[in-house]
Amino acid sequence: MNNSEIIPKEIIENRILLLRGQKVMLDTHLAEMYGVPTYRLNEQVKRNINRFPRILCFS
Repeated sequence: MNNSEIIPKEIIENRILLLRGQKVMLDTHLAEMYGVPTYRLNEQVKRNINRFPRILCFS
C-alpha cells in the first residue's frame, strides 16, 4: 500500500488474530500495511526496542 493511503478499518480488523485470549497482529501483516518488507519492520523494532513496549511485542 502507498504510505499516503488510508487503510480501511475492516482490513485492519480482519488482520487481528485472537491467540490464547490475546489480540495480535503478525509482523507480515503490519509490514504490508506500512509498505515495507517484513525484515525491515523487524529490523527497526530491534534497533528501537525502547520505543516498543513489551506488551506490544513478543517473540
